[in-house]
Amino acid sequence: MGEYTMKQYKLSKGLNTLDVFSIASGAMISSGLFILPAVLYSDLGPSMIICYFLAGLLFLPAIFAKIELTTAMPKAGGSYFFIERSLGSLIGTVGGLTSWLSLCMKSAFSFIGIGAFVTLIFPNSGTIIKLIAVLFCTLFTILNLFNIRISSGIQNFLVLSLITILIIYIATGMPKVNLYYLLHSKQFTVQTLIAGIGLVFISYGGLTKVSSIAEEVKNPGKTIKRGMFSSFFIVWVLYTLCVFVVIGTLTQKEFDKTLVPLSISAFKIMGLPGEILLTIAGIMAVLTTGNAGLMTAARFPLAMSRDKLLPSFLSQISRKSRIPTFSVLLTGATILLNISILDIKNLVKIASAFKLLEFIFILLAVIVMRESRILNYKPSFKSPLYPWIQIAGIVAYMSLLALLGLKVLAGMGIFILTAITWHLIYKREFTFRKSALIYIIERITDKKFADKTLSTELTNILKERDEIIEDRFDKLVKKAVILDLKETIPLQQFFQLASQELGKRLKIAPEHIYNRLIEREKESTTEIRPGLAVPHITIEGQKKFDMLIARCEGGITFTEEMPPVYAVFLLIGTRDERTFHLKALSAIAQIIQNPDFDKHWLRARGEQELRELILIADRIRDSYYKPGKYK
Repeated sequence: MGEYTMKQYKLSKGLNTLDVFSIASGAMISSGLFILPAVLYSDLGPSMIICYFLAGLLFLPAIFAKIELTTAMPKAGGSYFFIERSLGSLIGTVGGLTSWLSLCMKSAFSFIGIGAFVTLIFPNSGTIIKLIAVLFCTLFTILNLFNIRISSGIQNFLVLSLITILIIYIATGMPKVNLYYLLHSKQFTVQTLIAGIGLVFISYGGLTKVSSIAEEVKNPGKTIKRGMFSSFFIVWVLYTLCVFVVIGTLTQKEFDKTLVPLSISAFKIMGLPGEILLTIAGIMAVLTTGNAGLMTAARFPLAMSRDKLLPSFLSQISRKSRIPTFSVLLTGATILLNISILDIKNLVKIASAFKLLEFIFILLAVIVMRESRILNYKPSFKSPLYPWIQIAGIVAYMSLLALLGLKVLAGMGIFILTAITWHLIYKREFTFRKSALIYIIERITDKKFADKTLSTELTNILKERDEIIEDRFDKLVKKAVILDLKETIPLQQFFQLASQELGKRLKIAPEHIYNRLIEREKESTTEIRPGLAVPHITIEGQKKFDMLIARCEGGITFTEEMPPVYAVFLLIGTRDERTFHLKALSAIAQIIQNPDFDKHWLRARGEQELRELILIADRIRDSYYKPGKYK
């Protein structure tokens, strides 16, 4: 197929903290700041400042959940990937398609938002607003077909310029705020205030979309956390202060006559240069949101195609640019379609409904992942106040969802049914990946329902996230015999079992190994701390080394002076392997120093999880190891 083949090239890891900050900020600062205040002022007046502040607070459960899940599973597709792996492929299909479509709608609205500023500069240009939106959408689709560093570099420039302009606006506008405008509050009801918070809340929604490009982030465990938190708090402050200034400098009549109140406010504060500056900022804002939305939305079809929920060509990555070209083209075409047929008010409401539904799924995903107790679920950030903040968030988002009206909920319901139908018809090849929800059912019922594909996948994700390069000890662990014993057994019986297994692998008489183990134990116990033993012996020959790992839930009595042993690492090797023998002992020592090792060791579900627990352990790898040297 030329440049595109069915080989799965990895996405380029070129995004740093500034890139994450810019993509997240660019997805937030848009018409929610430059246009929405004009729409809300007639109902809320100065109390709109409270809406922007409280909406930020209400967004905290969602951002905590997204950062936790993203640092645990930095994979393309973001919300879809988390929802599918925690709640199953059916809910994952619904969540993925709704998240993708809502982001496409938000991006389309952003490109159309350019028209509001064009009409400010050219009052008679209203008839070509959609044409301008189509041109800009096409331009950014083309840019996103090239290496993501090009697209993110433009995003960095636009976002930093935008934030600089907003800071100038706040600094020059604060001294000119008229307190009368702020104190002369309009009458409003609690329901109106909550509805206003719901509309403003969506303005923050773009922040979480950075998780969909997490697979392209360098050192995602730290970078995503820093980029998303810094973006949220800076934008939260900018939103609140900008709304404070615009309300404090414009009268109600001035609000009623414009859709771009910040530009009019800047004219009163700084004259024509101020109006031009804020108009430029507004155009930058809608462009950054449109670009960030297109960039992140294109990763949803990629992730769903990888899981065989969408056609396979959508997961093909360009060999040259390492960009999911067909996924970008599909997303760009969908945005163009929305621009062409968009009924702004209703589609924004539907997009808001999908966004709230996505956040509810995400909060449920955190609860399910935590309660599944999967050992390989290791986020570098954990949501505080678990599970109360997640429960409160679900209740709050469901309440906001109910306020959007029956028509919107009916439209959302139709799309969900369509997504379910697609899943049932298209997913011809049924591949059972155990979701985290099944782990909870297993824990409650003490029954096994499926294989360990999710656990293995999380192990591979952790290796990629933490840039773990396998050394010889990892290779040894992968090949090692693991005995998972339930009942209490005497030490001699355990050594007999171990000798039989190792004898077959090393082609040595089991009796010889057994005698050496007994002799070594008589010299001094190999139980190095309560509950853990590391028997290690040398044998005759050359270039032989092996390891046997054992868990005994009932315990093995190595010595009467110490408690029974439930974790055993048995090492056996020839004298010429003395150096690696010491390295293996060092690796084991580092692994068992983890304060949660004992808890995870006893909780692991079978041999595979025991092996994976060792493979993903935090330790210093042997940088001098050369793959292929040792078989």
